Amino acid sequence: MIRIEEAPILPSGKGQRIVKTGFILAFLTLVLAGLWGIYRTPSALEPPSDLRLPARSLPSAPAAHLVAIQPWLDERHYQSPDRLQLHLAAYLREAQIAGHLGQGSIIVFPEHVGTWLVASRAPRFSFTANSTTGAMAHLILANPVPFALALARSNEDDRFAAAVFRMRAHRMAHDYQSVFANLAREFSVTIVAGSIVLPDPSVIEGEIRPGNGPLYNVSAVFAPDGRVHDRLVRKLHPIPDEAGFTAAATPQDIPVFHTPAGRLGVLICADSWHPDAYAPLTENQADFIAVPAFLQPSGVWTQPWGGYTTGWPADADQADAGRLTEGEAWQTYSLAGRLNTAGARQGVTAFLRGYLWDLGSDGANILVEGNTHRVAGDVDGASISVLRIGD
Repeated sequence: MIRIEEAPILPSGKGQRIVKTGFILAFLTLVLAGLWGIYRTPSALEPPSDLRLPARSLPSAPAAHLVAIQPWLDERHYQSPDRLQLHLAAYLREAQIAGHLGQGSIIVFPEHVGTWLVASRAPRFSFTANSTTGAMAHLILANPVPFALALARSNEDDRFAAAVFRMRAHRMAHDYQSVFANLAREFSVTIVAGSIVLPDPSVIEGEIRPGNGPLYNVSAVFAPDGRVHDRLVRKLHPIPDEAGFTAAATPQDIPVFHTPAGRLGVLICADSWHPDAYAPLTENQADFIAVPAFLQPSGVWTQPWGGYTTGWPADADQADAGRLTEGEAWQTYSLAGRLNTAGARQGVTAFLRGYLWDLGSDGANILVEGNTHRVAGDVDGASISVLRIGD
C-alpha cells in the first residue's frame, strides 16, 4: 500500500517486562484490586464537542447520496461506545440537515473507526497516557489474567498486540455492532462501518461473533433497519505493521451487498490499490464501491510517495515512487484510478482524521464517478463529502 508507518500497539520488549511470570501477574492483581476505586473512573475525561467541520450552506431536499464521513477523533471518544456513537451521530445529523440522507443513502466511515473500541471502558489512565503503548499497558495492568490467557493463545509475530485484541474481542464486537446498528436505525441509512480488528469473526443469527482463529481487519455493513448483513469484508492486503498481528484474507472474503440503492462493494484501505480485490466486485456487478481508509502519519498527504508496501501489482509503475505525492498516488492507484475498470458507477474513499494518543493521521475524502474524481475532503480537519447517487 502507501507509506503508512503505524506504531505497534505494544512492542514485545515492553510487554515482556509487564507480563513475565505468574508471580508478577498475581502481584499486579492484588495491587490493582486496592487501586480499583481510582483506576475505574474514565468519566472524569470529557470528549471534545468540536466536530471540526467547516461552515457550509445546507440544501433542504433529501436525496440518495454516497456520503463519506471523515470524522475528527481522539482517544477520548473511545472511553465508551455511547460517546463514540454520540459523536458520529453528530456528523450524520449534519448530513441529514443538509439533505444528504434521503432513502437509499449509503454512509461510509473510515478504516479502524471500530478498532479503537479496544480501549472502551479502560482505566482512566489509558486515556491520559501519552502513547498507544502506554494506553495499552494500563489496559493490560487492569486485566492481567485475561491478557495472560489471551497471550497463551496468540502465536502472531506481534503476540502482545494480538493478545490485547483477543482479550477484548467479545466486548469490541458487541460495542461495534451496537454503535453502528443504532446509527443505521436512527437515520434509516445503509452504513459501511469502517473496520475493526477481531479474531476470525462471523455473523451468526444476526450477531457479530468473534471466533478462535487468526485476527482479521474486517468491515460490517448495516441495513437501514439496523440489521447487520450476514457477510463481513476481510482485508486482503494488511500493511506491514498490521501483518504482525492480522492475517491476510482471500478474494472470496470480499462480498457484494444488496442495498436499497443497488449492489455495494467494500474494499478496506490497501485493498483498493490491488486489482485482485476488485475481481469479485466486477464478477458480482457492484454498482458502488466504498473504501474505508486510514493514512498516517500527519502531513504525509503532500509528501513524496514511498511506493507500495503490500507488493507491486503488474499495472503499477514503480517509477512513480518518489515522483508522485502520497495524495497523487491515492488518486492514481486506488479507487480513483480503478473504479471504472471494475465496472462500478460510483465510489467514495473516507479517511479517519484526528489524533489517537500519539498516532496522527492524514488524507482527504475522494469521490469517484466513472472516469472522473475529485478530492472532496478537508486535509486539515473533518469533512462530510457527498456524491448524489445516479448523477
